[in-house]
Amino acid sequence: RHSGPRPRREQEWDDTAPTPTSVNYHFTRQCNYKCGFCFHTAKTSFVLPLEEAKRGLAMLKGAGMEKINFSGGEPFIQDRGEFLGKLVQFCKQELELPSVSIVSNGSLIRKQWFEKYGEFLDILAISCDSFDEDVNVLIGRRQGKKNHVENLHKLRQWCREYAVAFKINSVINRFNVEEDMNEQIKALNPVRWKVFQCLLIEGENSGEDALREAEKFVISDEDFDRFLDRHKGVSCLVPESNQKMRDSYLILDEYMRFLNCRNGRKEPSKSILDVGVEAAIKFSGFDEKMFLRRGGKYVWSKADMKLDW
Repeated sequence: RHSGPRPRREQEWDDTAPTPTSVNYHFTRQCNYKCGFCFHTAKTSFVLPLEEAKRGLAMLKGAGMEKINFSGGEPFIQDRGEFLGKLVQFCKQELELPSVSIVSNGSLIRKQWFEKYGEFLDILAISCDSFDEDVNVLIGRRQGKKNHVENLHKLRQWCREYAVAFKINSVINRFNVEEDMNEQIKALNPVRWKVFQCLLIEGENSGEDALREAEKFVISDEDFDRFLDRHKGVSCLVPESNQKMRDSYLILDEYMRFLNCRNGRKEPSKSILDVGVEAAIKFSGFDEKMFLRRGGKYVWSKADMKLDW
């Protein structure tokens, strides 16, 4: 690989296919929240049949996948969480993946789900951008009268009870950039607090064909750095700037196509179900070096964590 920057054609064929060590599978775009900066919006209502999704996951395992993260949309929306539960169980039990994780807004998760599927899940990440409920309402991270922050504490307790590692994801934007979250995060004690800088993706939350207009949420790099500095005492904080986010994630959409975000929008490959993992991943724009540099590979199996549940 070249070390310096090189000109990129629209779709460039890389010499060697990267290994899909860690994959983010957004199997649905449907969601019950309406976050104003969402960068994976409800452009389709398509979800693969369960057996096809399993076939694709087995192909990824064969190509070197060690960690799967299920995301959306809201992954618990499909079949009241049963579709997700079956995939989680399949990946841990049948594929024996070291790490199976979920990113969710948490609003649709029931205790029965933990009872049935908790043992197969390593990490549950809950999105929470503010500990001020009025700010969550402004952002759109709410449905009906449910209190997002109260629910977060309930989920934290369930993760303890069912031995699932608990993680928090926060998107730093115009409405929460001045907030001090030190006390609340330390009280919740997640294994990892991912702090993302609000990201514009054309066709998703920016531009003519987008379902969201995230421009009003965007903050500068300096704003983001100030937020990070205010929380430098939180040892589990993992910052994600726009540049880190754009190229260092392998994103699989609802058709199991890799999405290339390099040009500021999401350009899909062909589906791995049609052309196989290696042919599809060459168009993914994935930067393996950046993935490692941002700490993408970490202790991600709960069996290896020294957790005080």
